Amino acid sequence: MKEQPKKNAQPKKRADQYNDPSHNYMKYWEGREYENAAEEMAIKRLLEGKHFKNAVDVGGGYGRLCLLLENYADKVTLAEPSSQQLDLAKIYLKDHPEIERRQLQADDLKFKDESVDLITMIRVMHHLPDPTPELNEIARALKNDGYAIIEVANYTHARNRLKYMLKGKKLPLEPVDIRSAAHRTKDEIPFVNHNPQTVIKQLAHAGLAVERILSVSNLRSRGLKKIMPRSVMLAIEGILQPTLANSFFGPSVFFLVRKAK
Repeated sequence: MKEQPKKNAQPKKRADQYNDPSHNYMKYWEGREYENAAEEMAIKRLLEGKHFKNAVDVGGGYGRLCLLLENYADKVTLAEPSSQQLDLAKIYLKDHPEIERRQLQADDLKFKDESVDLITMIRVMHHLPDPTPELNEIARALKNDGYAIIEVANYTHARNRLKYMLKGKKLPLEPVDIRSAAHRTKDEIPFVNHNPQTVIKQLAHAGLAVERILSVSNLRSRGLKKIMPRSVMLAIEGILQPTLANSFFGPSVFFLVRKAK
């Protein structure tokens, strides 16, 4: 009797890396207190004076930003695809049982049409070479008068701009895979940086209009963090976020968007 051919292995889902026991996303943030504070600063700035019935943090990991979102919404839901991250969230959010935790993919959020009035998606776009399904899903679930905050890993930041200018080249419009050659396999989770101008067009195609932009983590540098007090870095960050927004200076760009009218 002939041996039956083995079925092709199923491709990894986007959450698989974050289910790896060796990958602890809480530990990832150790030593990145400046970046965390800079992102919280940006969210506070974009949501200042606003309050919502329900907020959904898409791909929010262990709930890093959920506690902040509680200041702006009556109900907060962590929508995270990784079971390991949700297990970590049980620990991180143990004193906040009111924050709902649901295992959901960003391109299939399961919420009713036009039922959510605040959606955040931070540090997720760098895993999405083509974010079209996820942006369409956000637009579907978002109320007509709701807001979304979309963070983008920015390939056109100042250092890359200078590098390309010195080479006499134009910055690419398409996403750029920044993984090392050893990790550029179909089994590894995608890791890309985007051109914000392209993302603005992708948002528009999904029916989402950009209302405000911030340049975030503008002083991200291991060297600077060693010599400059965090309080000073954050004071400068507060000035630079709106000032450098339209030049896409920093490595991270935050978009505040609403449904196009």
